[in-house]
Amino acid sequence: MQGQKALTPQMTAEAVNRLLADAYPQLNDGKPAYRAIDISPGACLVRLDADQRHLRPGGTVSGPCLFTLADIGGYVLALSHAGPDPLSVTTNLDINFMRKAPAGPIEGHCRILKLGKSLMVFAVDIVADGATAAYATGTYSLARR
Repeated sequence: MQGQKALTPQMTAEAVNRLLADAYPQLNDGKPAYRAIDISPGACLVRLDADQRHLRPGGTVSGPCLFTLADIGGYVLALSHAGPDPLSVTTNLDINFMRKAPAGPIEGHCRILKLGKSLMVFAVDIVADGATAAYATGTYSLARR
């Protein structure tokens, strides 16, 4: 990543999932769906295991569910790279929907574009059935470090 200092994760995917379960229990409401799969320098992989509750009429995963996956990806990046403070918040999130996403595993390939002292800019490629279903960019306001 040109111009950005080395981005070293401070948490593992397992630790982030525990923090999400404690700080944000309504995310999965006791039925696992959204979770962090992997965290690497400047990046993470999140997944939505989409089932019936995530489908809109017509049998495709709803836009709000894909939007949530993108937002969770940014949150996981913020928690794992800026510090495990759950008070970091989304300040902007833009998404473009490319194609329908069927039920099943949907991955969010997330990367940090810029990590500053108070803001983090990120991008998420949302992949379903081997193709990009949506692409998002966003900004998180980081909790004071």
